[in-house]
Amino acid sequence: MRPHLVATGLTWSPRGSPPILQDVSFSVPRGQVLAICGANGAGKSTLLRMLYRYLRPDAGRVTLDGDDLWALSPRAAARRVAAVLQEQPTDFALTVREMVGLGRTPHRNGFAGAGARDAEVIAACLHRMDLVRFADKPFGTLSGGERQRVMVARALAQEPELLVLDEPTNHLDIRHQLEVLALLRGLGLTVVLTLHDLTLAAEHADALLILHQGRVLAHGAPLDVLTPDTITRAFDVTARIDASGPSPRYSFHL
Repeated sequence: MRPHLVATGLTWSPRGSPPILQDVSFSVPRGQVLAICGANGAGKSTLLRMLYRYLRPDAGRVTLDGDDLWALSPRAAARRVAAVLQEQPTDFALTVREMVGLGRTPHRNGFAGAGARDAEVIAACLHRMDLVRFADKPFGTLSGGERQRVMVARALAQEPELLVLDEPTNHLDIRHQLEVLALLRGLGLTVVLTLHDLTLAAEHADALLILHQGRVLAHGAPLDVLTPDTITRAFDVTARIDASGPSPRYSFHL
């Protein structure tokens, strides 16, 4: 299957400091889900920031359907790539509908207001994320998990090709974790996300990328990547895998 997203030799370091990410390469076929895993400080968030154009790589290249992301205009890039971050906005005065509507900004020209197409997309995103009943409530009155769902809906309103998410299951209860991950698989978009929960990653991602000290430790199908040896090297723990059920379950020991 032809790759949709391709990262080649990505390297980045803070000014005057050692690299946080070194020579990271991978590809994702169109419509598939890649989960990035690794210990704290492994470089996961730094990698995501290069995919959604917050950090320009010191070396390497990111292409989407053959186009260099960093050669696109900001507006063109925002029409093709959307991000959901762990940091949530602080403009609590906006309603949920208005917050989701911000995702339509890259599709508007000049000072043009929302049109019929925008309203249609916003309504569909509110429905998809089970937010219709909150549509006219102030964003600041929602729980952390509800706000997270609003941020996913706002990203979907951009109608992107690539959706990048940094720990999208944070603040969500178990049911909404499963619902959000199932939704991401059913979108038909290319999705790259970070996850701490290896069981969720194995169940809901087509492929895993394991980072260790800023480099790729393993990349491939979940069952091939999540071996006891790889988990031990990546997280400095002893791993046990229960393969007796329909999907593996992982337990960890110091």
